[in-house]
Amino acid sequence: MKHTISALVRNRPGVLAEMAAQFKKRELNITSISSGETENPDVSRMVICLKDVGEAVPEIVEAMKSMDFVVSIDDLSRKEFVDRELVLVKVKRESRTLTQIMQILEVFRAGVVGMGETTVTVEMSGDEDRVEGLIRMLEPFGIVSMCRTGKIALKRGDD
Repeated sequence: MKHTISALVRNRPGVLAEMAAQFKKRELNITSISSGETENPDVSRMVICLKDVGEAVPEIVEAMKSMDFVVSIDDLSRKEFVDRELVLVKVKRESRTLTQIMQILEVFRAGVVGMGETTVTVEMSGDEDRVEGLIRMLEPFGIVSMCRTGKIALKRGDD
């Protein structure tokens, strides 16, 4: 089962390392972690994604709450939330395949951000399924390199 934990933390040096150490201590694997300033420059939002952690989530959430730099925590896996991920993909291209690649990009609402003699670099943001779908469609052309940001997420509604 996948879990997404959102934590508001004080924006100071070492917070990300201290947070990651709590997961290492419990031998939990973080599949993605994103951190950035919020509307308040003194506070950052950290979004941590885990997979197959079983009963460890309540324990790690409690441990996180006790850290002096944590403002608040939400286990988003039990609530409705909006999530996005950014992906950059550099794909091999030939004159005979460029039209096909461009059609795929149009379907996924992805954009071209760079064009070389033998490659095209594209960007897209979306939920995990959409990002995975784009990658699957581009794989047959030959992915030269790729970079994903990891998930960012917010609860839906007025909370």
